[in-house]
Amino acid sequence: MKFIILYITYPDLKTAKTISNRLLKQKLVACVNFMPITSSYIWQGKIKNTKEIVALTKTKTENWRRIKKEIEKLHPYDIPCVIKIEAEANKEYVKWIESETK
Repeated sequence: MKFIILYITYPDLKTAKTISNRLLKQKLVACVNFMPITSSYIWQGKIKNTKEIVALTKTKTENWRRIKKEIEKLHPYDIPCVIKIEAEANKEYVKWIESETK
């Protein structure tokens, strides 16, 4: 059974939880996992090395556009990283995702 995972980076855990809690309250997502990461990237012509939080967010495929729009509105980055990954899981888990989201 299919669903999507969104890979989203945030500057810190507080921001990640604030935005994720909003998505949870709106029933747009069923579950979010937070992990600290170190990122290296080019920004405005310079190499940056920063600590960030990545959130793996699980939801129904049809919620993709609404979630992306909500994150783009709330996220503090000029260009937030919001990547959609199609996934499959056991039937019971996908049913749970569907039951916890609208």
